[in-house]
Amino acid sequence: MIVLSGGTGTPKLLQGLRRHVADEEITVIVNTAEDSEVSGNLVSPDVDTILYLFSGQLDDAKWWGVKNDTFHTNQYLKKLGMNEKLLIGDADRATHIVRSDLMRKGACLTQATMQLSSMLGIEARILPMCDEKIDTVIDTPEGLMHFQDFWVGARGEPEVRSIKINGIEKARPTQEVLEALGSEDDVMIGPSNPITSIGPILALKGMLRILAKKKVIAISPIIGDSPVSGPAGKLMQASGFPVSSAGVALCYKDVLDIMVIDQNDTVDEKIFPVTAVRFDTMMTSLEKSEALAEHVLDLFRDI
Repeated sequence: MIVLSGGTGTPKLLQGLRRHVADEEITVIVNTAEDSEVSGNLVSPDVDTILYLFSGQLDDAKWWGVKNDTFHTNQYLKKLGMNEKLLIGDADRATHIVRSDLMRKGACLTQATMQLSSMLGIEARILPMCDEKIDTVIDTPEGLMHFQDFWVGARGEPEVRSIKINGIEKARPTQEVLEALGSEDDVMIGPSNPITSIGPILALKGMLRILAKKKVIAISPIIGDSPVSGPAGKLMQASGFPVSSAGVALCYKDVLDIMVIDQNDTVDEKIFPVTAVRFDTMMTSLEKSEALAEHVLDLFRDI
Protein backbone atom coordinates (compact mmCIF):
# COMPACT_ATOMS: atom_id res chain seq x y z
CA MET A 1 0.00 0.00 0.00
CA ILE A 2 1.27 3.44 -0.96
CA VAL A 3 0.04 6.50 0.92
CA LEU A 4 0.63 10.12 -0.10
CA SER A 5 0.95 12.16 3.05
CA GLY A 6 1.25 15.64 4.42
CA GLY A 7 0.83 16.63 8.05
CA THR A 8 -1.92 16.05 10.58
CA GLY A 9 -4.76 14.29 8.75
CA THR A 10 -2.92 11.49 6.99
CA PRO A 11 -0.97 10.31 10.06
CA LYS A 12 -4.30 9.74 11.80
CA LEU A 13 -5.36 7.54 8.90
CA LEU A 14 -2.02 5.71 8.95
CA GLN A 15 -2.51 4.99 12.61
CA GLY A 16 -5.66 3.06 11.71
CA LEU A 17 -4.17 1.51 8.57
CA ARG A 18 -1.46 -0.13 10.66
CA ARG A 19 -4.16 -2.24 12.33
CA HIS A 20 -4.89 -3.87 8.96
CA VAL A 21 -1.61 -3.73 7.03
CA ALA A 22 1.82 -4.70 8.34
CA ASP A 23 4.28 -1.81 8.59
CA GLU A 24 6.69 -3.46 6.16
CA GLU A 25 3.93 -3.44 3.53
CA ILE A 26 3.32 0.33 3.84
CA THR A 27 5.18 2.95 1.83
CA VAL A 28 4.53 6.60 2.65
CA ILE A 29 5.51 9.24 0.09
CA VAL A 30 5.76 12.45 2.07
CA ASN A 31 5.50 16.13 1.19
CA THR A 32 8.71 18.14 1.61
CA ALA A 33 7.50 21.50 0.28
CA GLU A 34 7.13 22.84 3.84
CA ASP A 35 10.70 21.99 4.90
CA SER A 36 12.77 24.82 6.30
CA GLU A 37 16.06 25.45 8.05
CA VAL A 38 15.89 26.41 11.72
CA SER A 39 18.99 27.27 13.75
CA GLY A 40 21.25 25.63 11.18
CA ASN A 41 19.34 22.36 10.86
CA LEU A 42 16.87 21.10 8.27
CA VAL A 43 13.37 20.59 9.65
CA SER A 44 11.18 18.32 7.52
CA PRO A 45 7.94 18.51 9.52
CA ASP A 46 5.76 16.15 7.51
CA VAL A 47 8.52 13.54 7.27
CA ASP A 48 9.24 13.86 10.99
CA THR A 49 5.59 13.33 11.91
CA ILE A 50 5.59 10.06 9.96
CA LEU A 51 8.90 8.99 11.51
CA TYR A 52 7.53 9.61 14.98
CA LEU A 53 4.26 7.85 14.21
CA PHE A 54 5.92 4.62 13.06
CA SER A 55 8.49 4.69 15.87
CA GLY A 56 5.82 5.16 18.55
CA GLN A 57 7.05 8.59 19.59
CA LEU A 58 4.46 10.89 18.04
CA ASP A 59 2.66 13.35 20.27
CA ASP A 60 -0.85 12.40 19.17
CA ALA A 61 -2.39 15.21 21.18
CA LYS A 62 -0.85 17.74 18.77
CA TRP A 63 -0.05 15.37 15.88
CA TRP A 64 3.43 16.79 15.56
CA GLY A 65 6.61 16.49 17.59
CA VAL A 66 7.70 13.92 20.16
CA LYS A 67 5.40 13.08 23.05
CA ASN A 68 6.61 14.28 26.46
CA ASP A 69 9.37 16.27 24.79
CA THR A 70 11.14 19.08 26.64
CA PHE A 71 12.00 22.50 25.23
CA HIS A 72 15.11 23.54 27.15
CA THR A 73 17.15 24.45 24.07
CA ASN A 74 14.34 26.49 22.55
CA GLN A 75 13.82 28.34 25.83
CA TYR A 76 17.51 29.09 26.27
CA LEU A 77 17.81 30.30 22.70
CA LYS A 78 14.95 32.66 23.39
CA LYS A 79 16.75 33.87 26.52
CA LEU A 80 19.72 34.66 24.30
CA GLY A 81 17.49 36.69 21.98
CA MET A 82 17.02 34.08 19.25
CA ASN A 83 13.36 33.44 18.47
CA GLU A 84 12.93 30.35 16.33
CA LYS A 85 9.98 30.36 13.95
CA LEU A 86 9.04 26.83 15.00
CA LEU A 87 8.64 25.50 18.53
CA ILE A 88 11.13 22.64 18.47
CA GLY A 89 11.46 20.14 21.29
CA ASP A 90 14.80 18.76 22.41
CA ALA A 91 14.27 15.20 21.14
CA ASP A 92 12.74 16.55 17.94
CA ARG A 93 15.77 18.78 17.46
CA ALA A 94 18.05 15.74 17.78
CA THR A 95 16.34 14.29 14.70
CA HIS A 96 17.01 17.50 12.79
CA ILE A 97 20.64 17.53 13.89
CA VAL A 98 21.21 13.93 12.78
CA ARG A 99 19.45 14.55 9.44
CA SER A 100 21.46 17.70 8.78
CA ASP A 101 24.74 16.06 9.80
CA LEU A 102 24.10 13.15 7.43
CA MET A 103 23.32 15.58 4.62
CA ARG A 104 26.38 17.71 5.32
CA LYS A 105 28.41 14.51 4.94
CA GLY A 106 26.91 13.89 1.51
CA ALA A 107 23.65 12.03 2.04
CA CYS A 108 20.59 13.19 0.11
CA LEU A 109 17.31 13.73 1.95
CA THR A 110 16.05 10.26 0.99
CA GLN A 111 19.20 8.57 2.26
CA ALA A 112 19.11 10.57 5.49
CA THR A 113 15.45 9.68 6.01
CA MET A 114 16.08 6.00 5.41
CA GLN A 115 18.99 6.05 7.87
CA LEU A 116 16.81 7.77 10.47
CA SER A 117 14.12 5.14 9.88
CA SER A 118 16.67 2.40 10.50
CA MET A 119 17.96 4.12 13.65
CA LEU A 120 14.40 4.36 14.96
CA GLY A 121 13.57 0.72 14.18
CA ILE A 122 10.90 1.58 11.60
CA GLU A 123 9.80 -1.19 9.22
CA ALA A 124 7.56 0.95 6.99
CA ARG A 125 9.20 2.67 4.03
CA ILE A 126 9.15 6.45 4.49
CA LEU A 127 10.17 8.33 1.35
CA PRO A 128 10.51 12.09 0.82
CA MET A 129 8.75 13.06 -2.41
CA CYS A 130 12.00 14.37 -3.90
CA ASP A 131 15.58 15.25 -2.97
CA GLU A 132 15.60 18.72 -4.52
CA LYS A 133 14.99 21.73 -2.28
CA ILE A 134 11.51 23.13 -2.84
CA ASP A 135 9.59 25.75 -0.87
CA THR A 136 5.94 26.65 -0.56
CA VAL A 137 5.63 30.43 -0.72
CA ILE A 138 2.42 32.30 0.14
CA ASP A 139 1.74 35.67 -1.50
CA THR A 140 0.00 37.95 1.02
CA PRO A 141 -0.63 41.71 1.33
CA GLU A 142 2.23 41.69 3.86
CA GLY A 143 4.56 40.21 1.24
CA LEU A 144 5.81 36.77 0.28
CA MET A 145 5.96 34.28 3.17
CA HIS A 146 7.41 30.81 3.45
CA PHE A 147 4.60 28.45 4.44
CA GLN A 148 5.98 28.08 7.98
CA ASP A 149 6.11 31.86 8.42
CA PHE A 150 2.53 32.10 7.16
CA TRP A 151 1.03 29.21 9.13
CA VAL A 152 3.13 29.23 12.30
CA GLY A 153 4.51 32.76 12.47
CA ALA A 154 1.39 34.59 11.26
CA ARG A 155 -1.07 31.86 12.37
CA GLY A 156 -2.52 31.66 8.88
CA GLU A 157 -4.26 35.00 9.31
CA PRO A 158 -3.02 37.02 6.28
CA GLU A 159 -5.09 37.13 3.12
CA VAL A 160 -3.77 34.65 0.56
CA ARG A 161 -3.38 36.03 -2.96
CA SER A 162 -1.65 33.03 -4.50
CA ILE A 163 0.58 30.04 -3.72
CA LYS A 164 3.81 29.14 -5.47
CA ILE A 165 6.03 26.09 -5.03
CA ASN A 166 9.52 27.39 -5.69
CA GLY A 167 11.82 24.85 -7.34
CA ILE A 168 9.07 22.41 -8.31
CA GLU A 169 9.87 22.73 -12.03
CA LYS A 170 13.26 21.08 -11.51
CA ALA A 171 12.13 18.55 -8.90
CA ARG A 172 11.74 14.88 -9.78
CA PRO A 173 10.37 11.85 -7.93
CA THR A 174 13.30 9.96 -6.45
CA GLN A 175 14.34 6.57 -7.78
CA GLU A 176 13.00 5.07 -4.55
CA VAL A 177 9.61 6.70 -5.12
CA LEU A 178 9.51 5.49 -8.72
CA GLU A 179 10.42 1.94 -7.68
CA ALA A 180 7.72 1.94 -5.00
CA LEU A 181 5.10 3.14 -7.47
CA GLY A 182 6.29 0.60 -10.00
CA SER A 183 5.61 -2.27 -7.63
CA GLU A 184 2.23 -1.23 -6.18
CA ASP A 185 -1.15 -0.54 -7.79
CA ASP A 186 -3.09 0.86 -4.82
CA VAL A 187 -2.45 4.49 -3.85
CA MET A 188 -4.23 6.22 -1.00
CA ILE A 189 -4.24 10.02 -0.78
CA GLY A 190 -4.66 10.94 2.87
CA PRO A 191 -6.82 13.78 4.20
CA SER A 192 -4.03 16.34 4.06
CA ASN A 193 -4.10 19.84 2.57
CA PRO A 194 -4.67 19.33 -1.18
CA ILE A 195 -2.81 22.52 -2.14
CA THR A 196 0.36 22.59 -0.05
CA SER A 197 0.66 18.99 1.20
CA ILE A 198 -0.53 16.75 -1.64
CA GLY A 199 -0.33 19.29 -4.47
CA PRO A 200 3.49 19.42 -4.53
CA ILE A 201 3.70 15.61 -4.74
CA LEU A 202 1.33 15.57 -7.71
CA ALA A 203 3.27 18.44 -9.34
CA LEU A 204 6.49 16.44 -9.60
CA LYS A 205 7.47 15.71 -13.18
CA GLY A 206 5.73 12.59 -14.44
CA MET A 207 3.75 11.94 -11.26
CA LEU A 208 0.29 12.53 -12.75
CA ARG A 209 1.07 10.19 -15.62
CA ILE A 210 2.21 7.46 -13.24
CA LEU A 211 -0.73 7.82 -10.85
CA ALA A 212 -3.27 7.88 -13.69
CA LYS A 213 -2.45 4.19 -14.22
CA LYS A 214 -3.02 3.30 -10.54
CA LYS A 215 -6.06 2.73 -8.37
CA VAL A 216 -6.28 6.00 -6.43
CA ILE A 217 -8.62 6.72 -3.53
CA ALA A 218 -8.55 10.03 -1.63
CA ILE A 219 -10.10 11.00 1.69
CA SER A 220 -11.39 14.56 1.81
CA PRO A 221 -10.04 16.92 4.50
CA ILE A 222 -13.05 19.19 3.90
CA ILE A 223 -16.54 18.75 5.35
CA GLY A 224 -19.19 21.14 4.07
CA ASP A 225 -17.29 24.34 3.32
CA SER A 226 -14.66 24.06 6.04
CA PRO A 227 -11.45 22.08 6.52
CA VAL A 228 -11.27 19.73 9.49
CA SER A 229 -8.07 21.57 10.46
CA GLY A 230 -5.44 23.85 8.96
CA PRO A 231 -5.55 26.51 6.22
CA ALA A 232 -6.77 24.28 3.36
CA GLY A 233 -9.92 26.34 2.78
CA LYS A 234 -8.10 29.65 2.36
CA LEU A 235 -5.47 28.06 0.14
CA MET A 236 -8.01 26.25 -2.05
CA GLN A 237 -9.96 29.46 -2.58
CA ALA A 238 -6.81 31.34 -3.56
CA SER A 239 -5.99 28.54 -6.02
CA GLY A 240 -9.40 28.77 -7.69
CA PHE A 241 -11.00 25.64 -6.25
CA PRO A 242 -14.35 25.48 -4.43
CA VAL A 243 -13.88 24.98 -0.70
CA SER A 244 -15.63 21.62 -0.56
CA SER A 245 -14.88 17.93 -0.87
CA ALA A 246 -15.93 18.29 -4.53
CA GLY A 247 -13.23 20.96 -4.84
CA VAL A 248 -10.70 18.51 -3.41
CA ALA A 249 -11.80 15.96 -6.02
CA LEU A 250 -11.15 18.56 -8.70
CA CYS A 251 -7.61 19.01 -7.37
CA TYR A 252 -7.05 15.27 -7.94
CA LYS A 253 -9.29 14.71 -10.97
CA ASP A 254 -6.46 13.62 -13.28
CA VAL A 255 -5.61 10.61 -11.10
CA LEU A 256 -8.58 9.94 -8.83
CA ASP A 257 -10.92 6.93 -8.93
CA ILE A 258 -12.91 7.38 -5.70
CA MET A 259 -13.31 10.25 -3.24
CA VAL A 260 -14.29 9.36 0.32
CA ILE A 261 -16.32 12.14 1.92
CA ASP A 262 -17.75 12.46 5.40
CA GLN A 263 -21.16 10.95 6.08
CA ASN A 264 -22.43 14.34 7.27
CA ASP A 265 -21.03 16.35 4.35
CA THR A 266 -23.75 18.50 2.79
CA VAL A 267 -22.17 18.44 -0.68
CA ASP A 268 -24.21 17.08 -3.59
CA GLU A 269 -22.58 13.86 -4.81
CA LYS A 270 -23.73 14.60 -8.38
CA ILE A 271 -21.20 17.41 -8.82
CA PHE A 272 -18.16 15.19 -8.27
CA PRO A 273 -15.95 14.38 -11.26
CA VAL A 274 -15.51 10.85 -9.84
CA THR A 275 -17.43 8.43 -7.63
CA ALA A 276 -18.03 9.83 -4.14
CA VAL A 277 -18.50 7.44 -1.21
CA ARG A 278 -19.67 8.49 2.26
CA PHE A 279 -18.21 7.29 5.54
CA ASP A 280 -17.31 8.69 8.95
CA THR A 281 -14.02 10.50 8.25
CA MET A 282 -13.74 12.26 11.63
CA MET A 283 -10.89 10.27 13.12
CA THR A 284 -11.43 11.31 16.74
CA SER A 285 -10.24 7.94 18.07
CA LEU A 286 -8.02 5.06 17.04
CA GLU A 287 -11.13 2.94 16.52
CA LYS A 288 -12.55 5.47 14.04
CA SER A 289 -9.22 5.67 12.21
CA GLU A 290 -9.14 1.89 12.03
CA ALA A 291 -12.72 1.73 10.70
CA LEU A 292 -12.01 4.35 8.02
CA ALA A 293 -8.85 2.56 6.91
CA GLU A 294 -10.74 -0.74 6.66
CA HIS A 295 -13.45 0.93 4.58
CA VAL A 296 -10.89 2.35 2.17
CA LEU A 297 -9.16 -1.02 1.83
CA ASP A 298 -12.51 -2.58 0.96
CA LEU A 299 -13.02 0.08 -1.71
CA PHE A 300 -9.71 -0.82 -3.34
CA ARG A 301 -10.87 -4.41 -3.70
CA ASP A 302 -13.95 -3.24 -5.62
CA ILE A 303 -12.17 -1.03 -8.16
